[in-house]
Amino acid sequence: MIARGNNKMVLNVEIISKEMVKPSSPTPLNLRNHKLSFLDQLAPPVYVPLIFFYPSDQLGCEIDHRAKNSLSLKQSLSNTLTQFYPLAGRIKDNLFVDCDDTGVEFIEAQVHSQLSKVIEKPNMEELKQYLPVEPYSSGIGMVRKILLAIQINFFECGGMAIGVCMSHQIADGSSLVSFINSWAAISRGDTKILSPNFDMAAHFPPRDLLGFRPTTGITKEKIVTRRFVFDNSQLAALKEAASSAFGSQVKDPTRVEAISAFIWRHFMEVAKVKMDTRKIFGSIHAVNLRPKMNPPLPDHAFGNLWRVALALLLPPDGAGDYHDLVTQLRNAIRKINSDYVKKLQTGDEYLEFLNRSTEQFSKGDVEFCNFSSWCRFPVYEVDYGWGKPVWVCTTTMPFKNVVILMSTRSGDGIEAWVNMVEDDMVMLEQDHKLLSANNFAA
Repeated sequence: MIARGNNKMVLNVEIISKEMVKPSSPTPLNLRNHKLSFLDQLAPPVYVPLIFFYPSDQLGCEIDHRAKNSLSLKQSLSNTLTQFYPLAGRIKDNLFVDCDDTGVEFIEAQVHSQLSKVIEKPNMEELKQYLPVEPYSSGIGMVRKILLAIQINFFECGGMAIGVCMSHQIADGSSLVSFINSWAAISRGDTKILSPNFDMAAHFPPRDLLGFRPTTGITKEKIVTRRFVFDNSQLAALKEAASSAFGSQVKDPTRVEAISAFIWRHFMEVAKVKMDTRKIFGSIHAVNLRPKMNPPLPDHAFGNLWRVALALLLPPDGAGDYHDLVTQLRNAIRKINSDYVKKLQTGDEYLEFLNRSTEQFSKGDVEFCNFSSWCRFPVYEVDYGWGKPVWVCTTTMPFKNVVILMSTRSGDGIEAWVNMVEDDMVMLEQDHKLLSANNFAA
């Protein structure tokens, strides 16, 4: 059996094998050193985790089917690594990747449980069992030597879960999903895949950060995670409430704007119960830079291509009207444009902003709620040759006030993975307005 993280977990995953998978063809010498971009250098030393669940009726329950599927995944992974060759290397001095073909970790595991039990009522902590590494352990020391790790989990019913962890120091969530879809395409025999564009250092040249060490942001406080599911009708109601309110400046809010403002407001209401009402509240939203650049970069541009939009609500505005929060979020996100990217490419002004934000955070001047939307990631298109996943998820995160937004399988709903300090979560769960507007799922 394996144990990762919380000792209270119900452990039911048994490791069968571990090995390193290398690219099927050696990386040419002229590609041996992959420069990290300035944005890669700033990325936190953690992994980005995703888990894909496939039911038994797609896979076949027999042992020989499992062996065949595992071999297919391993061989196609090796072939995929020839195109995504930096993933098989190791980061050196936070400056470049030595693309030495050391390989990626590939684990096979037996799950002594049924897949249906996991996805019908998921336990946020137990989901970590299906990942190959603890994605958020505090060891910068490990730094994470392995850039990509994969765990193939075989359930007793014949179902399968594929857990993937990719180092955030080399890629963002969009790049992770791009890699996974390429791997799946190669596995099912599709040869029409786009080769990744690795030349992000040309757009954001690496810098001497004078001893700068990226931090994880992991808190020592006890964090719990809850998953709230908003269906299409609930999202429509939120959008209508934001757009129809008197004085509303946003007549066409997106689903992400509507749900983010909704959660931000409830977060502030919880926070105000226990703190100074003169506190400044901030909302941070991760923004994909690819479409913001001039000319825009394609989706398969590989690396960390994101920055954060910051919206601040100053006292004495209170919790703020819902439609006002939507407006604040939209205005902040729209500031991340081509002009912003040009300033970012010089680096200096952005480093000053980071230093100011870090100081505000350490002093407690601003109470932040952090959002990252993965709703547009084509995670439900990941087909290795036996069909698309029935559920895709992430796991609990040891970060305070962090919300991950993911599309539901149908595509018209959103799952909000909310990570908060345990006492704050208790108050949030007692918020009848939140619960009545949501289908509380886990």
